Amino acid sequence: TTVSAKPHEVRHDWVLIDASDLVLGRLATELAHRLRGKHKPEFTPHVDTGDYIVVVNAEKIRVTGNKASQKFYYRHSGRPGNLHAVRLDDQLRDNPERVIEAAVKGMLPKNPLGRA
Repeated sequence: TTVSAKPHEVRHDWVLIDASDLVLGRLATELAHRLRGKHKPEFTPHVDTGDYIVVVNAEKIRVTGNKASQKFYYRHSGRPGNLHAVRLDDQLRDNPERVIEAAVKGMLPKNPLGRA
């Protein structure tokens, strides 16, 4: 029979991942997969069955092609004319963790489970 995990029965593990020389997108898919808990046999779509993840060496990730100079991250303050654009290589230099967070966030569901 199919087992449906209950929130109080779920065991969250801690996972340490070294991001050195890993491609950003491939790393992000693995992180999103583990955060959702899809690698566990007791995965249940409406329950947070994922693990806790710590990523080290975020500044040493790789990107393919010309993304380092052509990919931009945008943020807006809400004021007219205040759209800020930051190139990927500048973001990696200043805040490398934000690059991975943004990539993983786009792969998580857009509901309370994705924000957990």
